[in-house]
Amino acid sequence: MTDASTAVATAHPNIALVKYWGKQDEELVLPLADSLSMTLDVFPTTTRVTRCPRAPADTVTMDGGPASKGAAERVVRFLDLVRQRSACGDRAVVDTRNTVPVGAGLASSASGFAALAVAAAAAYGLDLGPADLSRLARRGSGSAARSVFGGFALWHAPGPHAPDPDAASYAEPLAGIRIDAALVVVLLDTGPKSVSSREAMRRTVATSPLFPSWLATSRLDLRRMRAALEAGDLATAGEIAEHNALGMHATLESADPPVRYLTGRSHQVLEEVRALRTGGAGCWATMDAGPNVKVLCPGDQAVRIAERLSAATGCHAVIARPGPAAALHPGAKAER
Repeated sequence: MTDASTAVATAHPNIALVKYWGKQDEELVLPLADSLSMTLDVFPTTTRVTRCPRAPADTVTMDGGPASKGAAERVVRFLDLVRQRSACGDRAVVDTRNTVPVGAGLASSASGFAALAVAAAAAYGLDLGPADLSRLARRGSGSAARSVFGGFALWHAPGPHAPDPDAASYAEPLAGIRIDAALVVVLLDTGPKSVSSREAMRRTVATSPLFPSWLATSRLDLRRMRAALEAGDLATAGEIAEHNALGMHATLESADPPVRYLTGRSHQVLEEVRALRTGGAGCWATMDAGPNVKVLCPGDQAVRIAERLSAATGCHAVIARPGPAAALHPGAKAER
């Protein structure tokens, strides 16, 4: 192990078309059901990790300033996992630059921890394959397991009889998907949400009477979604994605106390999507833990749909297409 090294990695957020919602193990971040997502080609996160053998503590900065206490603690816990695996106790300086709003339901934690996993593994000398990087990223944020990969990715939940549940839960890319898909991201509110995804997830699983039926339906949705994508059937994939997202938000609103992420403007976008569909456009909505709506559509219709949704809401709409896997910057790992 050298005295010090630096590594830089970039990762992109992913949007789940079949949602991850609910854990069977909080510490290991093991999901209750499989999920399936599309990694975007917008909103990248770039993270630099530098080992500092003589530093007394880790230093975490985000977007040019000190990270919040909660964010820094999550990063330090993650670095502790990396240190355990590398047998190197060096503290580190972590600098993260986001181009996606944090805590707004736009998957900033997915891109953030995927980039951190790739950079930290390289800086600490771990030689990890894609599946092991996915398992590692999962420990920081569940959905980060999928952002390790580009395009469409499937994250496996461990089965009830898995001998090693940790090893059984990782994402993998779906090869052979030939589909011209885009996601129009309507940026209704980029501020942090009032209830974190983690708290909302716990509350929903513990108190929502609708959650068990949504979970069973979601497992079926996953199988149907994969088949639709492999068949190049975007219309069926879109219908499944919209139904799955609306079902998830129904479970949130039936929790005690309720969690309400969707706003009046969210519902306005949903109505516009339905109107566009009635008019012959191929478009379907999905929403994560936040008010912002993402609209799945054919790539050649994305500009028209984004313009229509922007005009209707007065909000910026960003067109995203399937994006790349998380990657280490060439030449970024360097001793000094």
